[in-house]
Amino acid sequence: GEAGEEWDGVRNYQARNNMRAMKLGDLGFFYHSVDEKRVVGIVEVCREIHPDSTTDDPRWECVDIKAVRPVKNPVTLDMCKAEPRLADMVLVNNTRLSVQPVTEAEWAVVLELAGEKP
Repeated sequence: GEAGEEWDGVRNYQARNNMRAMKLGDLGFFYHSVDEKRVVGIVEVCREIHPDSTTDDPRWECVDIKAVRPVKNPVTLDMCKAEPRLADMVLVNNTRLSVQPVTEAEWAVVLELAGEKP
């Protein structure tokens, strides 16, 4: 939501480590990973890494994110796979990883595909 909430429940070390690299104010894509498989919005980190409140296990941490806005046109996984400039994007090569880094160049291409200005 707009106020922000925990990105909790992540139980993958690589995804957790990607969260550890996030800083307050960083932007990310909100991606539907189940049926639709598409980028639908932009989110912002509103709280840096902290213990995940859904577990007592200290190995699991999370960040808080808040909705910024939907993208103009959703960008499907198939669109990303068909775009040569995204050939090295983690999303294209490891679709099951729930938290992924996005380079500045990839960010600009996805926004372009969404009909947005980078």
